[in-house]
Amino acid sequence: MSSRLFRPRAGSPPPAPPAPPLASPAAVRRLALQVSSRLDGLLQGDHLGHLPGPGTEPADARIYSPGDDVRRIDWAVTARTGEAHVRQAVAERELETNLLVDLTASMSFGTARNEKRDVAVALAAAVGHLASGPGDRLGAVVLSDAVRRLPARSGRAAVLALLHVLTSTRPLEGAGPSLAQGLTALASPPRRRGLVVVISDLVGPVGQDPDWGAPLRRLTSRHDVVVAEVVDPRELELPSVGTLRLVDPETGRHLEVPTGDRRVRERYAEAAAARRAAWADAVRSAGAGHLVVRTDTDWLPVLAGHLAARRRLRAAGRPPRGR
Repeated sequence: MSSRLFRPRAGSPPPAPPAPPLASPAAVRRLALQVSSRLDGLLQGDHLGHLPGPGTEPADARIYSPGDDVRRIDWAVTARTGEAHVRQAVAERELETNLLVDLTASMSFGTARNEKRDVAVALAAAVGHLASGPGDRLGAVVLSDAVRRLPARSGRAAVLALLHVLTSTRPLEGAGPSLAQGLTALASPPRRRGLVVVISDLVGPVGQDPDWGAPLRRLTSRHDVVVAEVVDPRELELPSVGTLRLVDPETGRHLEVPTGDRRVRERYAEAAAARRAAWADAVRSAGAGHLVVRTDTDWLPVLAGHLAARRRLRAAGRPPRGR
């Protein structure tokens, strides 16, 4: 690209200055503080646990016991002692967490306490706080008018940088990148095993089946993945308010719905329930954890309960996947 400065023609209006960010750095820090203080109260300061399993760092050898993984038999020690030994391993103490935050047009919708994008930003702040332990790293992919990648880095500055990007991203009008594109960006290039948190409403263009199942399965084959689905109550059922004019934010398509007809409202609720059940099945079959947060309720207890259940599964020696 040329580095020349292009000036407007004589008589033409001067170019408009760039739009200011939606939030100041002070507001970003205040959001992070509010979320972290409430979350610490619910979880007693616990942070995200590390990946389940025995780890990869070699440690001491011990005598083989029934049920041990035969792939961990240390043949050199076994030959020297004449008795089967297995090599133990130390679990990794550092965790890399990557977020996928969906800020496409369908997330700029809300009929209750918040818009879906507001809940998504707050969830990202919560996960960022939990993933900011010593040595841990935080990265992200943000979906808006394009796929934007924030490389993983450690420290509190990584959380604040992510929140600044999210709060400075203006609402999108029209179609943006798909969730499948964001998941593909997370998987390439391959990274060491870590935690991936997907924050999205999972909504695609009207009339098209979601195409995020295959890239989600590719991610879960290597990483521990949690999908946080953001829902507004009006996506689940329609109020009786007469003829309602609806607009698809992704395509701009208009549709008039006679909400005064009880049968129409019932069919809408049934279709919405079936669609979300299919999405939940797709998430679970991919091997990812799944939680649903709503714009009309407090999402923090939902997140805390999900993390507590994951810790219980991990303590029991079961990987917290596919729930």
